[in-house]
Formats: sequence, C-alpha cells, structure tokens
Amino acid sequence: MKKRRILICDDEEKVVQLIQVYLHREGYETAAAYTGRQCLEKVSQFRPDLLILDIMIPEGDGFFVCQEIRKESNLPIIMLTARGEESDRVLGLEIGADDYVVKPFSPRELTARVKATLRRREWDATSKPDRMNYGDLVLDKKERRVFVAGQEVPLTPKEFDLLALMAASPSRVFSRDLLYEIVWGNDALGDVRTVDVHLTRLRSKIEERSDYRYLHTVWGIGYRFEVKQK
Repeated sequence: MKKRRILICDDEEKVVQLIQVYLHREGYETAAAYTGRQCLEKVSQFRPDLLILDIMIPEGDGFFVCQEIRKESNLPIIMLTARGEESDRVLGLEIGADDYVVKPFSPRELTARVKATLRRREWDATSKPDRMNYGDLVLDKKERRVFVAGQEVPLTPKEFDLLALMAASPSRVFSRDLLYEIVWGNDALGDVRTVDVHLTRLRSKIEERSDYRYLHTVWGIGYRFEVKQK
C-alpha cells in the first residue's frame, strides 16, 4: 500500500523533526519546508496528501500560503501556530484551513488530527451517490466539485465534506457533535463550534448565489439539508 505523504512547514527544525518522528511511527512519508516559498514549491514537487502549516514562517506567512494553495487545490491543511487568539483561529478556518492546532501541542493529538482528516477522504471515496442534484445545486463527489446555477463554487475540503454528508441524507437532522465526529473524525480533539464556522461559510458561498435555501439550523440541536425556495 502506498504511504500517505505529509508535508510539514515550520521554521523551527526541532518542531519539524518531532512531528516527523511521530508520523513515521504511524507509517506516513514526510517532507519538510521551512519558509512559505519552500512550502509552495514542495506542494508541487512532493504532492502531499496533507499539509501541516505553521503561521509564523518567513517568505510568506501561513495565511498567505493557505490562500495561495486554495486558489487551485483542496489539499487538506492543518494550521500550526503559537498564536492562540480566537480571531486567528477563525481567520485560519475562513481562508480554508481544515483544522487548527496551537503550540505547545501534543504530537499524539496532532497525529490524531492528521488521521481524522485523511479518513474523511476515505469516507468521501466510498460514500454514495457520486452526483447529487437539488434545486440549482449540483454536487459531484468523484471530482469534489460543486456548482450553483451553473457556476462552480470553490469549497474547502471540510466544507465539501459537510455539504456532501448532509446532502446525502436530505431532511435528516444532524447534531453538531455528530457532524464533527463524522467529518473531523471521532479521535479529533477540537471545538465543535468549528462546525458552525464551516456551515456559515457554506451558506455564504452557496445560498447567496442561489434561488434556494439548503442549509437550515435546527435550534438547540444542529442542522439539516432541505431544499426550500427563497
């Protein structure tokens, strides 16, 4: 079986080496980058399955690198940084990061998050149907592309996974905890409010371009997917 590839971008060599030790124990292949420029080059050369990206790196910070990658790729990205403010976490998620780990961190926790993120891709590959049509929304699971009123809408990996999961079970009510467990993985250690952030972004990206509403809040419980004319 081909090893999954993880690219680690951090300007602290000891941090990179520590992460590599734990990932190698789990059978992953790794590569390292120490600047934003190197990271973008390695993404093209190494073709990783996931990127662990520090924010405070030279030659283009992590926010810039994440934005550049999202212009043409849905590569899963876990942000890694010493900054712990909520505004930074929200910004990282808003520009397309899938998860956010604050330094000092547990290497075991980070490894669990890597596993959970990669497992979402495995779920996506086996979940049916491959193509869903609702109202003016088209979701293609094989190509991981979404169209609204004939125009493609770029989504992050987690946004796509959330939408695909809910669209596959119209009218079903999903709790925040269940959405987090399925999409982020039951061994991911984070904040279920991440679900709210992603759902808000999904509504903005999809429903502002559509004649329909798709994502509905079920107060006190969670969310459901249902097609309703505006």
